[in-house]
Amino acid sequence: MSKISQLKRAGSRLPAAALSRLRRGAAASARKRGAPPGTLVYDGPEMDAPVELSFFSYDVESLVEYGREGPPPSLETCLAEVESPRVTWVNIDGLHEVPVVEELGTRVGLHRLVMEDILHTSQRAKVEEFPDYLYVVLRMLRWDPELDGIRDEQVSLVLGDNWVISFQERRGDVFEGVRERLRGGRGMIRSRGADYLAYALLDSLVDHYFEVIEGVSDQIEALETEVLENPEPGVVERIHHLKREMLLVRRAIWPLREVVSRLARDPLPLIDDGTRVFFRDVYDHAVQIIDTVETLRDLLGGLTDLYLTGVSNRMNEVMKVLTMIATVFIPLSFLAGVYGMNFDAMPELHVPWAYPALLGVMALTAGLMMVYFRRKGWL
Repeated sequence: MSKISQLKRAGSRLPAAALSRLRRGAAASARKRGAPPGTLVYDGPEMDAPVELSFFSYDVESLVEYGREGPPPSLETCLAEVESPRVTWVNIDGLHEVPVVEELGTRVGLHRLVMEDILHTSQRAKVEEFPDYLYVVLRMLRWDPELDGIRDEQVSLVLGDNWVISFQERRGDVFEGVRERLRGGRGMIRSRGADYLAYALLDSLVDHYFEVIEGVSDQIEALETEVLENPEPGVVERIHHLKREMLLVRRAIWPLREVVSRLARDPLPLIDDGTRVFFRDVYDHAVQIIDTVETLRDLLGGLTDLYLTGVSNRMNEVMKVLTMIATVFIPLSFLAGVYGMNFDAMPELHVPWAYPALLGVMALTAGLMMVYFRRKGWL
């Protein structure tokens, strides 16, 4: 399938998914209207698969992993690892089973409002500080090669003294690189605390924003080629679709910059001073993504102008051809009109060579006008 065909296919499917998320969020808000704060209502898509739990528990010398590749651990097993002195990362794939989220949150001491935010999957990226933990909301963006578009998902991270709990809407994420580093013991991740693990997860999420930007850049390049070669009316719709996609990226990255800035600069007890340096690096990446997003938005605006210019130029070419045709036929019509009058006293009316002579005059007139047009550069 060509890049242009994929653009057409993506342009007709992804906006509906974004609207569906907005409708679900509005429906969940309607169900919670009048309910007390902390009412747990899941507003994400319906899921057939059960909620899956997995965890990594590690120190410098050893690593214990359950789930993902093998049978998932029970909730009790995950909670037991959270209470151990080793650094533990518990991951929950799926939020549609509200009792599971409620029980886990209650057992680790999460506030009801935090659990409410975890289940309300249209949250803006933010960080909230509590006495025993930090609650961070992030937007996970992934480039879907099948749709040539962006998939948006909320990820919630809870950072404790020696544990991190991540809540995801569905299975499949951008954290596989972090898991491989844990399994292989590469880098310093297994020698640092839970705050460094939270940094690694955040860094992986931000790095995948660059993949999203690259995918959008490829689409813009394909659209630019199409606009220059064959500016069809459907191009405008796909340009506006990409503008909506860039708004999605912008909506995710702008508040994320504030989150990372606070993690890097505020005196938070759960984040070691040595880890703040790494958060500052993530902040630099976030600023770079913001600059790139603004540049791509400008390019999309330029594509719209380029399309309108191309359409205008094509219309001008058509009008120029039609004008020249009309200009050529105006004197011919005049001559035909003069000699089409039925007057008996017309001198050439009964001359045998009058008809071919008139045709010659018409041909000479048209030829001279064409030569004039060519010398003027209109042909």
